[in-house]
Amino acid sequence: MNMYNDYIKEIEERKAQGLHPKPIDGADLLSEIIEQIKDLNNENREDSLKFFIYNVVPGTTGAAGVKAKFLKEIILGDAVVAEITPTFAFELLSHMKGGPSIEVLLDLALGNDVAIAKQAAEVLKTQVFLYEADTARLEEAYKAGNAVAKELLESYAQAEFFTKLPEVEEKIEIVTFIAGTGDISTDLLSPGADAHSRSDRELHGQCIFEHNKDMQQELTALKAQHPDKRVMLIAEKGTMGVGSSRMSGVNNVALWTGIQASPYVPFINIAPIIAGTNGISPIFLTTVGVTGGIGIDLKNWVKKTDEAGNTVLDENGDPVLEQAYSVETGTVLTINTKEKKLYNGDQELIDISASLTPQKVEFIKAGGSYAVVFGKKLQTIAAGILGVEIPTVYAPSKEISVEGQGLTAVEKIFNKNAVGTTPGKTLHAGSDVRVEVNIVGSQDTTGLMTSQELEAMAATVISPIVDGAYQSGCHTASVWDNKSKANIPKLMKFMNDFGLITARDPKGKYHAMTDVIHKVLNDITIDDWAIIIGGDSHTRMSKGVAFGADSGTVALALATGEATMPIPQSVKVTFKGEMKSYMDFRDVVHATQQQMLKQFGGENVFQGRVIEVHIGTLTSDQAFTFTDWTAEMKAKASICISEDDTLIESLEIARDRIQIMIEKGMDNDKQVLQGLIDKANTRIEEIKSGSKPALRPDSNAKYFAEVVIDLDEIVEPMIADPDVNNDDVSKRYTHDTIRPLSFYGGTKQVDLGFVGSCMVHKGDMKILAQMLKNIEAQQGKVEFKAPLVVAPPTYNIVDELKAEGDWEVLQKYSGFEFDDNAPKGLARTKYENMLYLERPGCNLCMGNQEKAEPGDTVMATSTRLFQGRVVKDSGEKKGESLLSSTPVVVLSTILGRTPNIEEYQAAVEGIVLTKFKPPHKQLSTAAMAY
Repeated sequence: MNMYNDYIKEIEERKAQGLHPKPIDGADLLSEIIEQIKDLNNENREDSLKFFIYNVVPGTTGAAGVKAKFLKEIILGDAVVAEITPTFAFELLSHMKGGPSIEVLLDLALGNDVAIAKQAAEVLKTQVFLYEADTARLEEAYKAGNAVAKELLESYAQAEFFTKLPEVEEKIEIVTFIAGTGDISTDLLSPGADAHSRSDRELHGQCIFEHNKDMQQELTALKAQHPDKRVMLIAEKGTMGVGSSRMSGVNNVALWTGIQASPYVPFINIAPIIAGTNGISPIFLTTVGVTGGIGIDLKNWVKKTDEAGNTVLDENGDPVLEQAYSVETGTVLTINTKEKKLYNGDQELIDISASLTPQKVEFIKAGGSYAVVFGKKLQTIAAGILGVEIPTVYAPSKEISVEGQGLTAVEKIFNKNAVGTTPGKTLHAGSDVRVEVNIVGSQDTTGLMTSQELEAMAATVISPIVDGAYQSGCHTASVWDNKSKANIPKLMKFMNDFGLITARDPKGKYHAMTDVIHKVLNDITIDDWAIIIGGDSHTRMSKGVAFGADSGTVALALATGEATMPIPQSVKVTFKGEMKSYMDFRDVVHATQQQMLKQFGGENVFQGRVIEVHIGTLTSDQAFTFTDWTAEMKAKASICISEDDTLIESLEIARDRIQIMIEKGMDNDKQVLQGLIDKANTRIEEIKSGSKPALRPDSNAKYFAEVVIDLDEIVEPMIADPDVNNDDVSKRYTHDTIRPLSFYGGTKQVDLGFVGSCMVHKGDMKILAQMLKNIEAQQGKVEFKAPLVVAPPTYNIVDELKAEGDWEVLQKYSGFEFDDNAPKGLARTKYENMLYLERPGCNLCMGNQEKAEPGDTVMATSTRLFQGRVVKDSGEKKGESLLSSTPVVVLSTILGRTPNIEEYQAAVEGIVLTKFKPPHKQLSTAAMAY
């Protein structure tokens, strides 16, 4: 009874927070509850029944196994519970999604009791989360002449689990709720500081709108006023869901505005409806599809034009917008899923066909994309066992093949990795493709949700077709607090058991590695033709093509080794001119965004597309600075086109770093890391021999747009500014305001500097060390007028800096150095004017553990300038995070202000900031006809 009493105590504690009982996932607690149900005189029996029926986490959790077993006993008559009849027991099994419930249902369906077998079969016909062991049992029984097995396989081959579902309603009445003006970051929906609670869905739901209770109450009141309608959450004059994948953001929106997935599973809601004037961020839109929701590009503000049709510009040179139609909070609209239109009464507002493609409608009908993915797989297996053609049930995947047109880099990668497409057909952008995934990454603040998703889809082991997968510890690296101590070891054990390489060893044999996940994934990607899926929007490798994804899509990739998406359009980026010697490659990155917007009249042609950057001569470590930033460009992904020799060098660096991981003891029983080294060696030999050169697009490939960046125009450092005081709220915190250093006149106060995050590499740490030596030589000493926080991305980089003497330089000037034997247990809230050498990991960039002091002006190398991310507002001043190169950050902290160009040039004198030069050769293959 101890566990039950502890559970009751926890329930009372949660009541004080306005929370319901936490869903049960442990076998021992549910076993106690079942004993109390069996005891008819037990004073806790009534509550125990409710917990058993309504409050157990389904899938492969320990509790799900215990629940399925007890329901089987009830069905067979081995246990009698008046409140749970055998029929009701079957209903409960039908809501448990897979794993133990499928095993029990198959036991019953293939058993000797005809009546029970028939009932079990009817339930099984509705299930899709069957794995190889389950279908193998059916195949064996079918071949042995079992009629029920034959009936089940025939049902699966016909996909009756899908065809017999209710059709999507033709008209969906909605009421609008504007969640904010301008781009809405997923931090608004699921703040990074609340990352620790993401796996506790009800608790995490309290943080929506960054804990703004007034907004929450307004939303609750709107729902009460329109009980017959669905709420559509809107980003007015902006894009919804920028900044990260954040499945927890969609979960929170669904919890507040969606539909309960099952009456017997608490706090799992589906089918949210969200919208933005400029649509939905690509990764976030995928996440919406996981839940069977709808994402709409409203286009309710359009560029104003004059009589000649020219765009009218304001005094800043930006297009003037005018409202095409209103979506102010409380507006009642209708989504017509048949006509694929949005209406206000009888007035047609906009065509929303892109939101209701045949595939997306299937997601809505099935309650989410998982059910469709697993359904297609189950149908294929069943048809194969029966030896019949697969009936056409699902909408056929769109296959676009343009005769005579070459392939972009992403088109080549997708064609190579495609599964189930028409044999011999070459596919171009817009085609819907299932692709095999090579590398998968799970990060630590979303990993607990990924593990829940894996349990929910009844997966127990990583797909054998995945080359390698990694579970990071970087987002919880800077502070090893009680929340991390409670969550992270449990996560590492689950993922290690599942088959991933884990940052922390559950057995404690190797040193904990808190390296930034993107850097590790970049190292373990050993093929420029690879497809990578990672649980973070900055999964943007400089080898292969990588897609940031929500925790659910990551789980699906781990379980199936596949991902499904349209082949994205590409934008080609090339360079001309010559870099000034005092410019950093980060300045090229920012200038790319600035020049692109200028070339296309303020239109972001990168949004939702793949940036194919012909970078040529930069190794993957340094090129990652570009691909990483493409998340802020709102691109779907990025691909680096490299020269052969550069790619070989990148692969050799990656191979050697994987070897270090092996030497640390991180490889597993399947020797995944050794397998990656073998693949790297093979790829290197292919390039050297010329049998398979580095990935190139065809010279006659078709691009959505081509952007040429003029390096001669970059004459001073470039800074991404959140523009926190812009009169137009929609233009704040967008990443699109790129300003030259001279804009600040050498006078803007800087309160904190941060060198770290995935945007920096070993070269940045060496630049820092050389700058400190330069400044000491010029000024006689190094004195910080603002704190400088430095977080190297990986331990490998720290080790290399130590071997080369640079770490000793950093130590000389630092006032704090991380100690793995005594990691910080509390987040720092005050900073002194000195250099802090922090533990490798995300640190300030993530914003979930440590932040700058409220109201600070921060100069950082990181990627996120969203409100409240790195720094909160104070009562007197808005916090702002300006993003720039390592040299600018370092000098700003020495001066306590932005430097002028003369001060900057003096500080970097003699330092080689980058060796980037535009490639002199055309990085494409001869024109190909397909």
